[in-house]
Amino acid sequence: MESALRTDSSSNNGVGDGGFLAACRERRLWLCSAAERLRCAVVGFAGKLGKIARDDPRRVAHSLKVGLALTLVSVLYYTPLFNGWGETTIWAVITVVMVMEFTVGATLSKGLCRVLGTLAAGLVGVGAHLVADLCGGKGEAILLAVFLFLAASAATFSRFIPEVKERYDYAMAIFILTFSLVTVSSYREDPGDLIELAHERITTILVGVAICLFTTLFVFPIWAGEDLHELAAGNLDSLAEFLEGMGSECFGENSSCENLEGKAFLQVYKSVLNSKAKEDSLITFAKWEPIHGKFRFRHPWNQYQKLGALCRQCTSSMDALASFVITLKKAQCPEANPVLCLKIRATCAAMSLHSAKALRGLSLTVRTMTGPSPINNDVSTATKAASDFRAELSEDVALLQVIHVAIVASLLSDIVIQIEGITESTNSLARLARFKNPAEIRSRSNVVINIEN
Repeated sequence: MESALRTDSSSNNGVGDGGFLAACRERRLWLCSAAERLRCAVVGFAGKLGKIARDDPRRVAHSLKVGLALTLVSVLYYTPLFNGWGETTIWAVITVVMVMEFTVGATLSKGLCRVLGTLAAGLVGVGAHLVADLCGGKGEAILLAVFLFLAASAATFSRFIPEVKERYDYAMAIFILTFSLVTVSSYREDPGDLIELAHERITTILVGVAICLFTTLFVFPIWAGEDLHELAAGNLDSLAEFLEGMGSECFGENSSCENLEGKAFLQVYKSVLNSKAKEDSLITFAKWEPIHGKFRFRHPWNQYQKLGALCRQCTSSMDALASFVITLKKAQCPEANPVLCLKIRATCAAMSLHSAKALRGLSLTVRTMTGPSPINNDVSTATKAASDFRAELSEDVALLQVIHVAIVASLLSDIVIQIEGITESTNSLARLARFKNPAEIRSRSNVVINIEN
C-alpha cells in the first residue's frame, strides 16, 4: 500500500515538473516573440524616419532650427538683463513655438502678424480699460464686457474678408486673444500696473519674433518662393511625362496598349490636380519674403497662380483622355478602317510628342529662369496638327467609321490648344519676371579673351 502511494506521488511530481517546464518554455517563447515584434517596430519606425529625412533633408534642418531658436530664447531666463520680466518671459517661448514655420515667408507672415495683432490689441485694450475705469464700480465691468463683445465680433467678421483672410488672418486671431486677455485681466487693476504688464508682454513677444526671424533668415533659409518655382516646373514636367507616355505606349507604331492601368505615366499627372492648396499657400508666403537669389522685389507671384490654373485645366482633359483610352481598350472595339485608324494614330503620336517637347522646354524655362527660345517650333507643330485634324474631321465623312479613334484624337487636340495657353502664360511669366535672354547667355559663353604678350 505504501509503495503504491509513493508511486502515485512520484508520478504526480513528474507531471507537475513537466507542466512547470512547459509553462516556462511558453513564457520564454512569448518573451522572444514580444522582443522580436518590438525590434521590428523600432526598425520600421527608424526606417520611416530615415525615408522622411531622405525625401526632403530640409526637414532635418528645420527641426534643428526650431531647437536652436528655443534654446536661444530659453537663455533669457538665465540672463540678468531680463530678470525683471519675471513670468512674462514665457511669452517669448510661446512665441517661438507658435511662429516658427518651415519657410521664411511663413515665419515672417506669422511673426509680423503676431506683433501687429499684439500691439493693436494692447493699445486698444489699455484704451478700453482707461475709458471703463472712468465709470467705476459695476459700470467698469459692464463697459469692458461691451468693448469685448464689439471688438471680438468685428475682428471675427473681418476674417471673412478675402484680402484679410489671405494675409492677416493670424493677426486677427492674435488680436482677439490678446484683447480678451487684456480686458479680463485689467479688471480691478491699476492703469500703471496694466501698462507695465502690457509693455513687458509686448517686449517679450518682440524678442521671440526677432529670434525666430534671425534663425529662419540666416540659418539654412528655406524660401517659399523657390518651392513655388519648383512646383510650377514640376507640374509642367508631369504633363510632359503623360504625353510622352501616351505617344509611345498608346499611339506608337509598336504600341500594344496592354496593362495601361498599371502604367506610371497615367498616374503622374494626378499630382497636378491636387496642387492648388499647396500652390496658394506658397504664393501667400512668397509675397512676404524679401529679395533673395533670382527673385527680385515685386516678383510676379500671382502669375504662378494663373499658370497653375491652366495646368490643372489641362490635367482635367488628360484625365478624360486617359479614362477614355482605358475604356476603349477594355471594350476591344474592332477597327472598321485600319488604314484610317493608323493615320489618326500617327497624328495623335505627333501631337503628343511635340506637345511633350514643348512642355519640357517650358519647364526648363521656368527652372533656369531663362527666356523661351524663339526658334522652338514644337508648340506650333502640335497646334497645326490639331487644327488640320479638326478641319479634316468636319469635312471627311469617312472619319465617322472610326469614331472611337476620332474621339481620342479630338480630346488630344483640345489638350494641344490648352498647352498653347500654358505657353503664353509661361511667356508672360518670363517677361514680367525678367528672365534672362538665352541669346545673351550664349553670346556671353562664346566670348573669347585673347591675351597678347
